[in-house]
Amino acid sequence: MTDNTATGQISQAFNQFKETREEKTRAKFSFTSKYAVYGGNFAHFLLVQVQKQCMEVKAIRPIQAVPPVSVTLYYESMCPSCRVFITQQLFPTWTMLQDIMAITLVPFGNTKIPSVNPVFACQHGQPECRGNMIEACVIHLTGNNLAFHIIYCMESSADVLSAAQPCLQLYAPSVSWSAVDSCVKGGLGYQLMEANAAMTRALNPTHKQVPWVTFNGEYTVAHEDKAMSSLFHLVCQLYKVRAVCYFFLDE
Repeated sequence: MTDNTATGQISQAFNQFKETREEKTRAKFSFTSKYAVYGGNFAHFLLVQVQKQCMEVKAIRPIQAVPPVSVTLYYESMCPSCRVFITQQLFPTWTMLQDIMAITLVPFGNTKIPSVNPVFACQHGQPECRGNMIEACVIHLTGNNLAFHIIYCMESSADVLSAAQPCLQLYAPSVSWSAVDSCVKGGLGYQLMEANAAMTRALNPTHKQVPWVTFNGEYTVAHEDKAMSSLFHLVCQLYKVRAVCYFFLDE
């Protein structure tokens, strides 16, 4: 081996070592920078990285021993903002995450019950009162999950009231419209609305607008803000063992 050849091999080896060291330094700097964002809390940092990976592969999966995230919506059937939230956030998210997400719908919102005249007074008029009661009766007669399909069908239609009967027939053909109508016009519908009124009044803090959403029985402004724009990610974050999904990745 000539001196030139040996020198060339040494130079090549040194350059490779230098490049490898620089790559490691860049990687270390990147990790350190990201880690520092979380105040040096390694557990938080690791959880965020795992969660990010889970979100990228949509790998949130139910764990039998872990209760689902409880999401309760206090709303009005003809409130424009409520309809947008139901159709663009709540129903699509529940469709994808129903194994880790439990929905409770409470149609009442800002409805008033005058002490002199026991007739409901709704924010968007008497048609909304009827819509609220129809949806309360549908929930009672069909159960939360099936009712949610029917209510989504109603709320995504141009006319909530006109859509009620065909939506019921589409998703719950075994339940007659006459049963819903009897509920609405009879004492049962009124009792259901009184129960929804009691649930709404019991909120702490008191609701200030609709839609009003609680997660696992609690309300925070931060949760509300995120729910309005990215409910899917919020539910994933709140799922109690979201980090466990890391160990269930198939790929």
